[in-house]
Amino acid sequence: MTDKLNLIAGDWVAGDNGTTANINPSDVTDTVGHYASGSKAQAEAAIEAAAQAFRLWSRTTPQVRHDVLERVGQELTERREEIGTLLAREEGKTKAEGIGETLRAAQIFKFFAGETLRNAGDLLDSVRPGVETTVTREPLGVIGLITPWNFPIAIPAWKIAPALAYGNTVVLKPADLVPGSAWALAEIIDRALKAVGAPAGVFNLVMGPGSVVGQAILENRKVAAVSFTGSVGTGARVAQACVTRGARFQLEMGGKNPMVVLDDADLTTAVEACVNGAFFSTGQRCTASSRLIVSAGIHDRFVEAVVKRLEGVRVGHALAADTHIGPVVDARQLAQDEEYVAIGKAEGAELAFGGKRLTRDTDGFYLEPALFIGATNQMRISREEIFGPVASVIKVADYDEALAVANDTEFGLSAGICTSSLKAAQHFKRNAEAGMVMVNLPTAGVDYHVPFGGRKGSSYGPREQGRYAVEFYTTVKTTYTAG
Repeated sequence: MTDKLNLIAGDWVAGDNGTTANINPSDVTDTVGHYASGSKAQAEAAIEAAAQAFRLWSRTTPQVRHDVLERVGQELTERREEIGTLLAREEGKTKAEGIGETLRAAQIFKFFAGETLRNAGDLLDSVRPGVETTVTREPLGVIGLITPWNFPIAIPAWKIAPALAYGNTVVLKPADLVPGSAWALAEIIDRALKAVGAPAGVFNLVMGPGSVVGQAILENRKVAAVSFTGSVGTGARVAQACVTRGARFQLEMGGKNPMVVLDDADLTTAVEACVNGAFFSTGQRCTASSRLIVSAGIHDRFVEAVVKRLEGVRVGHALAADTHIGPVVDARQLAQDEEYVAIGKAEGAELAFGGKRLTRDTDGFYLEPALFIGATNQMRISREEIFGPVASVIKVADYDEALAVANDTEFGLSAGICTSSLKAAQHFKRNAEAGMVMVNLPTAGVDYHVPFGGRKGSSYGPREQGRYAVEFYTTVKTTYTAG
């Protein structure tokens, strides 16, 4: 098995700290590959290469950048089954989910290929006679990207694509737990850049621990901005490091997302939205609906229907055709999920379904989806992000209480409501304290051409994805010219 190397200044180089084994969570006897573990010195070399390449890359024409991103998007599309299978094998998503995520990455690159050709500005008359003003956007410089394990190709894509589209250079540090998808993407990007004669160092990949590679990115003054997706605790450290040296930063950190189900909801729609949002992708989504806030009139029927639906859900090997939900990503995450199941019981919530570790033909991290009832919004299982297939049902009297409970959280990423009332839906859309609101849809599942992000403790900085990405990856310049 050939080791997968880091990409620094256009060259593939071995990690100074050896390699890390990438283990399949569906079958721990299956090693996906061995991936380079970089050092602080290698991270600094990648940053220096990116800084040198910025001088030329930032002056390339929009057509060149368009062609690179379009080429990447096209290859991802063509190789979606191969890369989607790799993704499922290393992260534990089902093969269908892995292919879908790969296609999403392709769509993101194609979208930003188009955005390279829509670099708008303003031409204005000055308040002073004979003076003309222009307002333009320019790239920042070197962008450090630190990405998580739960969307190992889509999240790198929605950071890399706008960074390159707007003329920046990139150093990517993917999650050490699942480097395979990021490496495959890096190899595609590298070839696309070389095909147009781009300078070495426009895009760099340095795999390795966050405490080493990530910290080097945070501390280096040549990194103009850092985009981070991950835990709240790490996000706080990213913010502190960037503030200390005046770098721009963007944080996406998590959620404890509510799904409100009102008495007038269509039961089938509500059940599907809640089961999909709470449990699919093994609940390992920052947009997962882990708090199901259900009004009293439909509560019992809803719980019965969700339990019945979960009884038909198959947890199994990510590559098996009949699997609906794959394994938890690793042993540590599995232990955390099981700990929260125990916490929920100790707090007095009733486990209506699941929560048990499962045995399958292969040795993996399989957990039955856990549904708690009788929960309150003050329990730890209702306030802390579990990041697994664990959801709590909170019974409320009416819509007003449901809205209050939904907003009673330190997070504010995504929120949903299931109702047939246009009045309730409209009021919820206006008053839910979240960056994204879903009506009769799962809280998880977003489009690539519109902004992604939240409020409160979920996000900080400009939104990701869509045309709003320009706010983070560029700076505004105002120019005055005397006639």
